[in-house]
Amino acid sequence: MDRIDAMQAFVAVADLHGFAPAARKLGLSASGVTRLIAALEDRLGARLLQRTTRSVTLTDIGTRYLERARRILADVEEAEGSAEGERTRPSGRLVVSAPVGFGRLHVSPVMSAYLKRYPEVFGELRLADRIVNLVEDGVDLAVRIGHLPDSSPVARHVGEMRRIVVASSDYLRQRGEPDTPEAIASHQTIQFGAVTASPDWRFVEDGHEIRVACAPRFTTNSADAAIQYAEQGGA
Repeated sequence: MDRIDAMQAFVAVADLHGFAPAARKLGLSASGVTRLIAALEDRLGARLLQRTTRSVTLTDIGTRYLERARRILADVEEAEGSAEGERTRPSGRLVVSAPVGFGRLHVSPVMSAYLKRYPEVFGELRLADRIVNLVEDGVDLAVRIGHLPDSSPVARHVGEMRRIVVASSDYLRQRGEPDTPEAIASHQTIQFGAVTASPDWRFVEDGHEIRVACAPRFTTNSADAAIQYAEQGGA
């Protein structure tokens, strides 16, 4: 017998003055409510209800027990509500990883708003232009850009970015503007990412992939450094 279920059945019978209406309220059968009350009385060793064919009334012990049962059920409901509130209200430490440029422009404002909304959360934003290991680096959430390999971490697609080819106006005045993807091979390029990654540039035209072999003039693992080099007249 679940004592909480039995108490709820007893209180419902006492409040509604019958087993049938109590059963309807609890979503149980009348016989199920009867069994709960009988098991409760057996456990207490006392009769809580006087039953006749026409009415159900409380005994003296039942009247006193009803008051205590109400308090117990109220305490249980309060405890459950508090636990649910803790579960739905974030708290503790949250470590987020993101690329430097994207993180500074887009992730940082979102995280600031999140911490303002949930004052019990202590946030840490780690900006790095590398793929971090969530487990080894103690990261709760990582924002990543690109195609993700099959892996165990749970990933969720949150948006899309469009890549474009850019160059500084000074560079284009000196070297001219390429008019086809293949023409980029003769230009100075910047490689951003792992040094060991392929320097080829990938384009898609009319559903067909075009790969352009490039020899980067400048290679860096920092997006900010790549942008700065381009702004100063690099490729």
